[in-house]
Amino acid sequence: MKLANIVGARPQFIKLAPVLLALNKLREGKNSENIIDVLIHTGQHYDFDMSQVFFNELGLKAPDYNLGVGSGSQGYQTGEIIKRVEDVLLLEKPDIVIVYGDTNSTLGAALASVKLNIPVAHIESGLRSYNRRMPEEINRLITDHISEILFCPTTCSVNNLKKEGFETIINNGALISIENSSDLLVNRESPYIINVGDVMYDAICVYLDLARKKSKILKRLNLEPKSYMLTTIHRAENSDDVITLKNIFQGLNLIAKEGNKVIIPLHPRTRKKLSALSNNNFSINNLIIIEPVSYLDMLILEKNAKVILTDSGGVQKEAFILNIPCITLREETEWVETIQLGWNVLVGSDPNNIFTKAKEVKEGIKGCCPYGDGKASEKIFNVIKIWYEINKK
Repeated sequence: MKLANIVGARPQFIKLAPVLLALNKLREGKNSENIIDVLIHTGQHYDFDMSQVFFNELGLKAPDYNLGVGSGSQGYQTGEIIKRVEDVLLLEKPDIVIVYGDTNSTLGAALASVKLNIPVAHIESGLRSYNRRMPEEINRLITDHISEILFCPTTCSVNNLKKEGFETIINNGALISIENSSDLLVNRESPYIINVGDVMYDAICVYLDLARKKSKILKRLNLEPKSYMLTTIHRAENSDDVITLKNIFQGLNLIAKEGNKVIIPLHPRTRKKLSALSNNNFSINNLIIIEPVSYLDMLILEKNAKVILTDSGGVQKEAFILNIPCITLREETEWVETIQLGWNVLVGSDPNNIFTKAKEVKEGIKGCCPYGDGKASEKIFNVIKIWYEINKK
C-alpha cells in the first residue's frame, strides 16, 4: 500500500508527528507491513520558525516534496495547492491520501485527490464552529464531504456529522471499536466515520517529557512557572481586521498594566498587521513580544503559564490537556468540550471583557479527557489497513 501524507502548516506538522511514529512502529512489528509513505509539504508555512524547526525537533523525515506555495490570498493559495499537489499525485499514484485539520492545504490536497479518484482520509473530521465567515470552517466542511474515511477526535465531532446526514458506524449502541471493525467496513457505500481520539493528544503524550528535558525557554526568557500569561493570535478574522486587532491588544495592555507578564510568540501575519498599528501611535510597550517558538518550547510555555489567551483551536485543546485555564479570543469554538468542562471561556475581542475574564479565570473539571487514550494514531492505521484490504484490487 502506498499512502501520501499532505501537510503545509504548523499545526499539521504536530499532528503528523505521532502518525509517522505509529507508522514506523507498525513497520517494525512482528508482522511488518509493506507500506510506502510519501510526505508532501505544500509550503503554506515556509519560514524556519513556522516550518523547518518542527521537522528538526520532532524527528520528522524530510518531505519528499516541498511545493513552495507560500503566502497569498485564499484563492491563490488554495488554487496553487490544488495544481501542485495534483502533479505529485499523478506521479506517485498513492492508494490513499491523508489530510489534516482545516487549512488551505487540507482543502486543496483533498480536492486534488478526489478529482483524480484517489480516496481521502481526513484526520480531525467533524469539527464545527458554525461560523462560515471563518475560512477554516469552509475548509473543514468541504473536506469532510468529499473524504472517504473521516477520523473524528471526539463524540461531539461524530454527532456534528450525524446532523449533516452522515451515517455513523454503530456497534451495540456505541461507536465501533477498532478491533471488531473489519466486518462493519465491508461493502459500505457511504464514508467510514470513526471516533479514534485526537492525534494532538497523542503528540503531547509523546513529546511532553522530551520538552521538559530539552527546552530552555523559561530560562532564556527569565520566567518562573505560573508567573505569566501566554497569548497567541493568528486567525484572519482577528489579525486582518484593524479594529478587532486593536481591541484585542488593548485588552492585553490592560492585563499587562495590572503587573502581569504577557508573553506573545507573534505569528508573522499578526506581526505585519501590528506594525501598522504601532506606526499609528498604538503602544504595546507593556507586552513581551517574542518570535514564534518551536513545538517543544511552546509545550513548556503552555504547561507553565497561569492563563493562556488564544484564538488557536490547537492551543485551546493543548491548554485543556495540560490543565491550564484558557481564554479564547473568539465568539465561538469548535472545541466545545473545553467550554463544557470549565477550562475555556469565550470572550471575543472586547478589551474590557478580555481584561475582566483574565482576572476571573478559574480551573475546570479535572480527570476527564474527551480526546481519547493517546493511541489515536495507531487506531488510524488499523482502520486504513482494514480499508485497504477490503478495497484493494
